Order: sequence, then structure tokens, then C-alpha cells
Amino acid sequence: MIKASFLALISATLFTLAGFAQSTDNDPGKALKDKGFISLFNGKDLSGWKGLVANPIERSKMSKDTLTAKQAEADEIMRKGWQVVNGELLFTGHGDNLATVKKYGDFELLVDWKIYNDGKKDGDAGIYLRGTPQVQMWDTSRRDAGAQVGSGGLYNNQKNESKPLKVADKPLGDWNNFRIIMIGDKVTVYLNGELVTDKITLENYWDRALPLFPEEQIELEAHGSRVGYKNIYIREIPRPTAFTLSAAEKKEGYEVLFDGANLDKWTGNTTDYIVDDGNITISPKGDGGGNLYTKEEFSDFVFRFEFKLTPGANNGLGIRMPSEGDAAYEGMEIQILDNDADVYKDLKPYQYHGSVYGVIPAKRGFLKPVGEWNYEEVTAKGTKIKVVLNGKVIVDGDIAEAKAKGTKDGHEHPGLKRDKGHIGFLGHGTTVYFKNIRVKNISNKK
Repeated sequence: MIKASFLALISATLFTLAGFAQSTDNDPGKALKDKGFISLFNGKDLSGWKGLVANPIERSKMSKDTLTAKQAEADEIMRKGWQVVNGELLFTGHGDNLATVKKYGDFELLVDWKIYNDGKKDGDAGIYLRGTPQVQMWDTSRRDAGAQVGSGGLYNNQKNESKPLKVADKPLGDWNNFRIIMIGDKVTVYLNGELVTDKITLENYWDRALPLFPEEQIELEAHGSRVGYKNIYIREIPRPTAFTLSAAEKKEGYEVLFDGANLDKWTGNTTDYIVDDGNITISPKGDGGGNLYTKEEFSDFVFRFEFKLTPGANNGLGIRMPSEGDAAYEGMEIQILDNDADVYKDLKPYQYHGSVYGVIPAKRGFLKPVGEWNYEEVTAKGTKIKVVLNGKVIVDGDIAEAKAKGTKDGHEHPGLKRDKGHIGFLGHGTTVYFKNIRVKNISNKK
């Protein structure tokens, strides 16, 4: 997570990168270097860069000798199409992408760029992140191509947002500045100091059924337009240590559903549920937040996770839930709730944290103070549901009685009849954090 003081420094000083060439400072990038940035372009030659060989999936299938030979060919093409002119990294309009020699995972990238006004009205370029297209750059006058939306969007996205929030481009031929932050598969882009892409998932263009590559090269796209770059700096962002199973859990057959890095095993609202500092954070922009649920369905299982509440937080754990509908009724909802908050002073017992909502009440009094991490284990086996919170059993009940005689809240709960479904987090408009999520499938096991 980026500290507020650093953001203030960025806002105050770093968006003026385009003016560095006119600076009288002997080392205009010193403020950046002091904050952990390194230069990707020395203004003199193409050190640290290489030509493009295929795409990440194809490269991974090449033998070492084949890749070496292909790289030599690509580097020869690179030297013809990319030049250093007056301290500027220039693409002449002929050739292929320019790639960093090094691969990057999570990072913050600063770069000044300019599409030359050659009178062709076809300006088009982009920046590939982890070898994947792309943060878009283009001539906004190209209305036939949809360029009027502006630069900075994730152009090749299909499922997730591809257009920028606003137009922040400078006139064609002027220098622009990108600040690109990539954490996990989420991308944030500032164009000339304006937020244009806000934590949007970048899709794997090369195989949309696969997650984004955890590490890959950064590329400057060759798209036939003459484009200049300068003041290219990058700061690598350390990743939290990945969560792994204990030896005992491995032996028992648990599977990691979230290790702190990505949401590969989850679907649903991957816009408001984001990976942040090793956690799944739900911080909804509207009144809800929606549902994030496992791609896999489960029948009988043990689900273990940790969660941290904010004041008045309200979420839920959906079990045996369908992919659509109100999981509290179409499946079952195990309450996740700051039930000591004043706003919930009139709760019914079947609404307490840990309750099977509307069906089985939970014991109260075992939540840790707001802001501290809680550990919870939920077991579903046939009609029996058990919830353990911070080592204390707070629910140990059977939904069979409710199925036969009716529920505590008097509402219909058709989900009680389901014997299989997704596991998910159910947003109710407040901020909650989750981590260290694993599951053991005990279906058909004694």
C-alpha cells in the first residue's frame, strides 16, 4: 500500500516529469531515486531493453536455444526501429515492440510520452504490462477508431472496463505523462495527473481463460506511429508473503482458495473486491458491493478464513449458493457483522455474527475488537452447520428442523434445500478485509 506522504510527494512534484529536460538540477530524477524508483532509460542508448519475441505463452514453450536465436533476430529488428535522439527514446514507425530485459511483477511506472504530429491522423501506441496489451495511447481526433474517449484505458479488455474515466490528453505532439500502478491484476492509471483508470483488472489477452502472468516484461508498443518516450522510471512494489497451508492442513486435504496474490479461483464482483496488501478488500463505491464467490461449487466442506471488520461492518459468507439471486435465501448466509455497533442494537439472535441468517442463532460475545483479525471455521455436512469463531463454537445446529417446521425469521429459504453451490462473500455496503482462505472438500467422506 502506498503511504499518504508519498502520494503527496507524487502529486506535488512528480507529475512534472515532462519538464525535467529543462531542469537546472544536475540529477532531476534524484527525488524519484530517493523514493525507490530506478531509471529504465538512460537517455543515451538502449541498455536494459531488447526486441520482442512472440508473446509470453509462446516464449514459455521455446527451448533455451530457440529463444536465444529468436532473441538475436528480434534485437536486430529493434536496433533499426528504435533510436535514441537528443535524449529521447524514439520509435521510428517501423519494427516491433521494445521490451524490458527484466521481468516485473507489481510496480509503479512513470513515463513521459508523445505521439508526433505527422499529419497522418493515425496516431496509435500503448504500453504492455507484464507482456500484456495494453494501456492505450492515441490521437484523440481519431473518432472513427473510438479514440475520442482518451488515452489511459485498458484497450484490450472485454469483460472488464476498457475505456478511461475521462479525457486528459494534451494536444497531439505535446508531451504527456503516465503514472501506472499495477498490483496483482489491477491497474490504476493517471494521465497528466488525472485519474483515468481506477483499479481495473487487466485481462490475459493471450488466453482469456488464464490468469494474468505474475511477472513479465514491460513493452512499448510499435503500432506504425512515430512516438517518443523519456523520463521512464519504475518502482517495484514488494508483494506480501504468500499464504501457504500448514503441514497438518496439507495432510488433511485442504486447498488454498486465496493466498494473497490474486482472485484466480473467484468470480463475481471482482471490481469492488480487490487484492490489496495480501488481503481481499471489499470497499464498495455504492450501496452494495455485490458478491464474490468461488468458481468451484461445494457440497460438504470445512471453510477456514480470517476477517477484519470496520465499524458497523456488514458482510456475509454465502454457502451452497447459486451464482444469481439473494444468497441469504437462495443459498445460506453465515453472518459477518459488527453486531456490537449501535446501528445493530435491535438485532434478533438469528442475525448475530455467525448465525445462519434467519435460521440458526449464534452465540454472541466472541468477536475481537473492530480492527483486529478474527479466525473462523465453517463446517457444512449434510444438514448440519457448525461455526467456530476464534476457537469458540458459536453455532452447532441442524437446518433439517427449519426445512420441516419453518425458519426463525418466518421467510421462505429455498436455499435450505440445496445440497451444493458456491462459497462466497456477500457485500452489504461496508468495508471488510479477508485473508488466508482455504477449504477442505468432505463430500462423500466419512
